[in-house]
Amino acid sequence: MAQVLLIEDDPKIRTHLARALGEQGHAIASARTAMSGLSQAVEDRPDVVVLDLGLPDLDGREVLRMLRAVSRVPVIVATARDDEQEIVRALDAGADDYVIKPFGAAQLDARIRAVLRRSRREEAGDPAFVVGGLRLEPRSREAVLDGVPLDLSPKEFDLLHYLAQRPGEVITKRELLTEVWRTVYGRADKTVDVHLSWLRRKLGETAQEPRYLHTVRGVGVKLVDPGR
Repeated sequence: MAQVLLIEDDPKIRTHLARALGEQGHAIASARTAMSGLSQAVEDRPDVVVLDLGLPDLDGREVLRMLRAVSRVPVIVATARDDEQEIVRALDAGADDYVIKPFGAAQLDARIRAVLRRSRREEAGDPAFVVGGLRLEPRSREAVLDGVPLDLSPKEFDLLHYLAQRPGEVITKRELLTEVWRTVYGRADKTVDVHLSWLRRKLGETAQEPRYLHTVRGVGVKLVDPGR
């Protein structure tokens, strides 16, 4: 059973999902506006948040950014737009997964269970990943390079964390999009290149003179210890 917070302005959808997820054994709380949802998320500390991106009082991505500033609760966004770029932007803003309207309660329940499994694995995992002078703390989501904290966005941290779990191994863009962005490989594959570029800048390197992030042309990217 999970404590689920539904932030959804449509009363019919909210009532239907609350009843269906309750039948699956989840404890459900709901909010119809972004601000009331944010307040409940902070005060009640749910296990997972289901967030409609089309709320009347605040843009869904802005809600995500505000929530991510104070909480690491897993968030599943619901969108009426089957738009790959829209989904990528939401995942980039800090969402853990997504569903496209219309969707069934069974699909949402499966997504909830999946994000909770990932969240629990991270909490139970190694408290830190160290590659050369780079140290990542998954629980606090802190990254430090040579003793200096790095200012990373949520998705930059997720990308670096994923690579740090398999240092020296070449990981494809397809896998990164699937596992880090939770989206399909396609037009959005450029988002990986963009985030790698941002990470390189913060790590003090370039694609032409890499230290930690090495691209293997036509294959993928790997995180390496520059001292080896």
